[in-house]
Amino acid sequence: MKEIIQEAEALPVEERAIVIDSLLRTLNPSVTEIDNEWVKVAKRRLAELRSGSVKAVPGDVVFAKIQKRFER
Repeated sequence: MKEIIQEAEALPVEERAIVIDSLLRTLNPSVTEIDNEWVKVAKRRLAELRSGSVKAVPGDVVFAKIQKRFER
């Protein structure tokens, strides 16, 4: 096990990311139907952003609201 980890650590960053992603997928295998639904949601949301029917909220604003909510 230690040898495998050392070999993985010697890989370039991009290849380490691929190894990590592959290992994580074995822990949490995807369900095709669910993945397909998320793709539909993502495409719909992107279309809404591009059309201007919704406005993006910057991440720092979102996180500030979350932090304020949980400070109580």
